[in-house]
Amino acid sequence: MLLSGVAAGMMLIGTQAGAAPQLPVEPVMETTPAAPPVQAEDEVQDIVVTGDRAPPKGDPLEEINAQSFEAVQAVDKNVVGPMAKAYNKGLPRPARKGLRNFFSNLQEPVVFAAYLLQLKPGKAAETAGRFAINSTLGFVGLFDVAKRKPFHLPYRPNGLANTLGFYGVGPGPYMYLPVIGPTTLRDLVGYGVDGIVTPFVLGKPFNQPAYVIPANILRQLGERAAFDERITDIRAQEDPYGTYRDLYLKQRKAEIEALHGRVSEEPVVPMYGPGLGIPGKAKDASAVPDSAPLPETAPE
Repeated sequence: MLLSGVAAGMMLIGTQAGAAPQLPVEPVMETTPAAPPVQAEDEVQDIVVTGDRAPPKGDPLEEINAQSFEAVQAVDKNVVGPMAKAYNKGLPRPARKGLRNFFSNLQEPVVFAAYLLQLKPGKAAETAGRFAINSTLGFVGLFDVAKRKPFHLPYRPNGLANTLGFYGVGPGPYMYLPVIGPTTLRDLVGYGVDGIVTPFVLGKPFNQPAYVIPANILRQLGERAAFDERITDIRAQEDPYGTYRDLYLKQRKAEIEALHGRVSEEPVVPMYGPGLGIPGKAKDASAVPDSAPLPETAPE
């Protein structure tokens, strides 16, 4: 019995010594993957499409025009702008105004023909009267006598481009060209024909290179000098090219509308022509103040 008990005890000890210790096992929790959020039936997901922006309506050549604009502005800053400022300082205001009156007077035959084509004989007669008065009493147009008492005949720019617009011809694609600047296909054709007709009608010396070249240089410098403060404002805009384009197209549209007796609903900031006035102390009554706000560019 004793031996049996000892043997049994030794077997029990041996069994416990050889067995691995039992560690408590934590129960495994089964996890169910979260279901995707259920989208409401009326919730619409936005689809974002990226890509190149299409050019705005009316300016299909925007990329080329913008490059031309940048190149012209670089030349203007370094060459034309300083020359225009020297022109302003070198010539007194009466002399600059006289030159501008002289060049405007030479355009009166084209203005006369345009009013006839637009079936406006009254305006054509007034234009003929202006040309006769300023070419004589105004010393070949240096003085705009016709707009003063007792005549009261203001200068009204007109031409083939306006005539085409008057009869419903659209402007066509917008272009910004070196030397010419902002224009459209309609204006390019119209102004080109006007430029050919004027020297032909006036004859010598106005059709001679000795006159045409220096006259165009002086006319362009005078226009640039009148435009100096306006172009400074445009360059300060976030999109100078777009601002320039929109202001030009808006002014051209207003001019065509005026031929039909309609007034533009939006204010027009003059970009060229007599509305810019002559830089200097005196201000023309028709000139727009230099502080006239520039409108925002049209949404694309």
